[in-house]
Amino acid sequence: MSEMPHPTVAEVTGLALRRGQGRHVARALPEEVPVAVVCNGTTQAVMMASPADLEDFALGFALSEGFITDPAQIERLEIADHAQGIEARLWLDAERAEALAARRRAMAGPVGCGLCGIDSLDQATRPLPHLPAPGWTMTPTALLGAAEALRAHQPIHDRTLGVHAAGFVAPDGTIRLAREDVGRHNALDKLIGALRRAGIDPAGGAVVMTSRLSMELVQKTVVAGVPVLAAVSVPTGYAVRLAEAAGLTLVGCARGGGLEVFTHPARIETGENDVA
Repeated sequence: MSEMPHPTVAEVTGLALRRGQGRHVARALPEEVPVAVVCNGTTQAVMMASPADLEDFALGFALSEGFITDPAQIERLEIADHAQGIEARLWLDAERAEALAARRRAMAGPVGCGLCGIDSLDQATRPLPHLPAPGWTMTPTALLGAAEALRAHQPIHDRTLGVHAAGFVAPDGTIRLAREDVGRHNALDKLIGALRRAGIDPAGGAVVMTSRLSMELVQKTVVAGVPVLAAVSVPTGYAVRLAEAAGLTLVGCARGGGLEVFTHPARIETGENDVA
């Protein structure tokens, strides 16, 4: 079933006030829609998301949240439109469905919060694998160039100035895939799903994001097997500690010709001429 036409952008009017003067203006705003992730008929999560690339989102979310460990465990995936929102329906094989039923969690995630509704504190600090050395490095110049080039992959942001983006970057700085969403966690899940659907090895590049780096973004990146996570903003302290323990290279403040490497800097080349 193909995705239904929920609009990604709303056209509205408002009153702009500048220096004591008012005028009516037209404004494009990003839309958000409740998207229910449903596995074998049972709702596992309801997220507010941009209604685009939802098959990527469903696959990426299922992988990063541990509902599945391999896309082959999904027998069928369909997107169903309803007046009140959208269902991403995943039909899992019997073994995985039984395992998921044993750990089902009721989870409601509003924009900007990926932990609302979890059952216990233990779920917020789930164990993570330790990432192996990828066998490649990036220059700061390549990483900074990718952070800048990500702007060209944000058509919804160009219209609304109100969504996040996540891009997958080759070691030379080339952006291979990018996805947008009103929620930074959703943008990353869409990217993870798109990588798996395209058959691209997550270990072969870095993720660059437009947001701050929270602990859940670190969790999702590590579970996906991506060894480098970078963003234009700062990470949280918890995100740094988690990245250090999991072997993830965490890079913040990638803008204005500079960046800050918080964990596992060996994956970033540090020659004195790398950064302008």
